[in-house]
Amino acid sequence: MNYKIEKIPQTRVAYMRQTAPYGAANYALMEKLKQWAKAEGLFTKSAVIFGIAQDNPAVTPPEKCRYDVCIVLPESYAVTSNEVKETTLLDGKYVVFTIDHTAEAMQTAWNEIFIQLSNLGHSMDSSRPILERYSVAMIEQQLCEICVPV
Repeated sequence: MNYKIEKIPQTRVAYMRQTAPYGAANYALMEKLKQWAKAEGLFTKSAVIFGIAQDNPAVTPPEKCRYDVCIVLPESYAVTSNEVKETTLLDGKYVVFTIDHTAEAMQTAWNEIFIQLSNLGHSMDSSRPILERYSVAMIEQQLCEICVPV
């Protein structure tokens, strides 16, 4: 897997959350956020979307696993919709892995990132969640990123 070390700045986002087993429902929630963002004029060529698994499915019952999908907000945008909530993602250093945007590649990456982190001499900062990052340009190239806080 290709990787880079990156400092991600504090980022204001609008998000939707679901509580359910991780899987196909995550994709449906992502599509729902994109539709909302398109209607609001936020889903542009420069849009950045995050997927955030808030819980570890190894220790959290599947029906209680929370998944957030977020879109970065312009400074001037005011959230007025009941469909989304607003929050701020904390800044910090991340190891950013670039992977193919397929279900198989995502599964493989999730199985390998912790081994890769160890091989790179890093350990995860568990005070911040792992971020799946999608930009329109990357999606057009069939790529996405997994950003692991360190």
